[in-house]
Amino acid sequence: MSIAEIRKNAQAKMEQSIVAFKHNLSKIRTGRASPQLLDTIQVEYYGQHVALSQVANVTLIDSRTLSVQPWERDMGAKIEKAIRESDLGLNPANMGDLIRVPMPPMSEERRREMTKLVRSDGENAKIAIRNLRRDANDAVKKLVKEKEVSEDEQKRSDADIQKLTDKFISEVDALVESKEKEVMAV
Repeated sequence: MSIAEIRKNAQAKMEQSIVAFKHNLSKIRTGRASPQLLDTIQVEYYGQHVALSQVANVTLIDSRTLSVQPWERDMGAKIEKAIRESDLGLNPANMGDLIRVPMPPMSEERRREMTKLVRSDGENAKIAIRNLRRDANDAVKKLVKEKEVSEDEQKRSDADIQKLTDKFISEVDALVESKEKEVMAV
């Protein structure tokens, strides 16, 4: 493996870390409704637990209300129960063939909790990126040890991988800041 391949591999993994972090952020509740909020909910469907999106259509009615439309009429009660029992603090209203899920306004204390959660997830993403940097640097050191590249090339590679790491960490910081503003907005 060459230094270029190591760098390319590290960059691809760092990009995956960012994608995973963005996915985690989409699940964190803000004052506004978002269909992704219900992605983690599992519903019992013929003895199996499946994602809500596999048994119903989730859409936005307005900025504070979600609509869940089951594909089978008898799934309404099971979906309503799954949403109510989730840790999201939501209280769905079953209207026959449609389930309305209003987003309750968040208290100041809950907003602070969400901000802490965002920061914690951001720190975990940064740790993952730093671990990828370490792995890439170790791979380059191994090439030096095997005398496949020079120490000068290693130093250039270390600096290059550090720049890459800094870029992704600043992206995580920007995402955290943006989500914090979204959570704290009234």
